[in-house]
Amino acid sequence: MYALVDCNNFYASCERVFRPELNGKPVAILSNNDGCVIARSNEAKEVGIPMGAPAFQIKDLVREKNVQLFSSNYALYGNLSNRVMAILAQFTPNVEIYSIDEAFLNFDGLSVTDFHDYGIQMKLRIHKWVGLPVCIGFAPTKALAKVANKIAKKFQDRTSGVYLIDTDEKRIKALKWTKIEDVWGIGYRTIKKVKLRNIHTAFDFIQPQHEAWIKKEMGVIGMRLKYELEGNAVFDLEPLVEQKKSIAVTRSFPKQIADFDLLRERITTFAMVCAEKLRKQKSCCHTIIVMLLIDKHRVETNKYYFNAAINLPFGTHSSLTIANAAVDLLKQLHKGNEHLKFKKAGVIVTELVDENLKQFQLFDEENPKHLALMQAMDKLNHKIGETKVKLASQNLRLTWDMNQNHLSPKYTTNFKHILEINVG
Repeated sequence: MYALVDCNNFYASCERVFRPELNGKPVAILSNNDGCVIARSNEAKEVGIPMGAPAFQIKDLVREKNVQLFSSNYALYGNLSNRVMAILAQFTPNVEIYSIDEAFLNFDGLSVTDFHDYGIQMKLRIHKWVGLPVCIGFAPTKALAKVANKIAKKFQDRTSGVYLIDTDEKRIKALKWTKIEDVWGIGYRTIKKVKLRNIHTAFDFIQPQHEAWIKKEMGVIGMRLKYELEGNAVFDLEPLVEQKKSIAVTRSFPKQIADFDLLRERITTFAMVCAEKLRKQKSCCHTIIVMLLIDKHRVETNKYYFNAAINLPFGTHSSLTIANAAVDLLKQLHKGNEHLKFKKAGVIVTELVDENLKQFQLFDEENPKHLALMQAMDKLNHKIGETKVKLASQNLRLTWDMNQNHLSPKYTTNFKHILEINVG
């Protein structure tokens, strides 16, 4: 038996944990630089706040409906997500973290007599210990667990936020209710094709007359999805990937930047963050990429995206080496484009190898003093709690230069932001 646990309106719910007076009121979360809406509470949806709407376009609606806006507080969201996942691991060791607010669970080998009651226990413990509302769907396969979770969320009054598909009768009824565009694994490009074949529900999708077409147009993945919806488990839990294959740090700027010194400071900071992440996962990189983007809505030009890459002869996780290489790439991109203003930039490190397995070079190797220096920097930054030790070319007062006019405190990750309670 599988389960899908999904936190309801996750970002908005995280903000409400420490602001309970916002329960029942419209809440919306903005993207980096307070650009557009990326998450909404149910109340915000009801008053007409569209997903992806630019913040400046909804100012009047926000004021009229008294919508509470928040800047993205990823430190808070990530910490609360980790707490939820830790609680789920208490109910089964088989957990696949699917996203920041979703996880698949498998209960093979566990003696659970009543899955609905088990789900209620999980739901109550998460709400009591973390304060977040969740919905849980149980089913024999991952695809059906997704369907069950959607039913649990749609009909919370009748299901108490937990729904179990454990019979063919329930499975067929659920598939007839599920629109094809809501089926896990079917993208927007495929939806147009399946609807042309008069496939409008998940139940239509599993009919025998469509099998040859699914096999031809959607391949192995499509057939596996069909088997899953028929109740045959073919998608196992994905193993936890501890090391990323590449690391990217990209950010939009509050204002467009043309000045090279300002761009260099941002690129250096992004490179430093990439290097810190490499050291944290004990990896080294061989390739460094720098990218610059122009705001295509404000500038008319034939090219909006600029990028350059360099392959190092040795693997590295040194902030000095990566930052210097990134700045050299920036010089290449900026030369001849001094008149352009850039809206976004980023640094990507790829071709990663384990730091203990990297190949050393005989003649062209990194300064061995870098390793001791990086260890000292990481130790100091970890002890202080924030990134205080930086390169001289960085802005010493901030790491992320973004508009965050509605940012909530980092209640769980910063001692200065711990919630204070006045007892009269």
